[in-house]
Amino acid sequence: MLTRRFALGAALAASSFALAGAGHAQSWKSAYPELVFAVIPAENASGVTERYGPFIEYLSQQLGTKVTLRVANDYAAVIEGQRNGSIHIAGYGPASYARAIVTGVKVEPFATTVNNDGTIGYYSVFYVRADSPYKTIDDLKGKNLGLVDPNSTSGNNVPRFALNKLKLNPETFFARVTYAGSHENAVIALQQKQVDVAANWWNAENDSNLTRMVSKGLAKQEDFRIIYKSDLIPNSPFAYLASLPPDLKAAISKAFEEAPTKAKAAFDKLSDGKDRGFTKVDAAAYEPVVELIKFVDALRKQKS
Repeated sequence: MLTRRFALGAALAASSFALAGAGHAQSWKSAYPELVFAVIPAENASGVTERYGPFIEYLSQQLGTKVTLRVANDYAAVIEGQRNGSIHIAGYGPASYARAIVTGVKVEPFATTVNNDGTIGYYSVFYVRADSPYKTIDDLKGKNLGLVDPNSTSGNNVPRFALNKLKLNPETFFARVTYAGSHENAVIALQQKQVDVAANWWNAENDSNLTRMVSKGLAKQEDFRIIYKSDLIPNSPFAYLASLPPDLKAAISKAFEEAPTKAKAAFDKLSDGKDRGFTKVDAAAYEPVVELIKFVDALRKQKS
């Protein structure tokens, strides 16, 4: 009799626990019938939609709630969207994430990508046209510099840091400094001779913004040369609002972690098959970038 009572009690307890868990999950779904996912505009709007569309569908299926992709006009729009709570999950660059943190946005990084070779980082490069005479940055004095966005890591902040180490002020060393708005636009500006040198991101010879543009027929790789490559930059973080319920955060993290096996085609499309998977990250991984942003801000104030 005791055994039967114990078994019955255990069954009831398990049932109550399951119901409580289901109710808890249901509670966040009722509070969040839609989750908005936005990424910084590394490429044009149609490119972002095509790249992320299948992954957004996968997230909707895994989370059991609607996930909507928002195509941001610029980096600041992603930061402000998380500040006001209208963007729940964001794909940042390291510097735009750092900018969000420095300006008080309450977000938590939870995942980043792992490159095919197992590294977790990328580089900032300066491209010039292959048919140009420029060999070093010094050769570009009085020429036109193309940057990406004020909140771009490889397209603005790391280049400015690198130039400062060379004791060069971009606004006085170059004839003109132009923000192109996206990495693609920066290459196009160089291609069309609107600028003489352009900053961009680069992982490897076969993995860069330029190689993605080549695959889309937007550029030819042999038309460009690299004259500067930075130290390794930590890969871009995905971050969710700190205010999201813990079980929702856990579900999002789990969906990202399992994407390479559960939705390989959708995951591969994010990087043209160049990434191995996602790995967990936290705020500590980006503390050096936060310090870089503070440094660049201080530098700008000194020279303004």
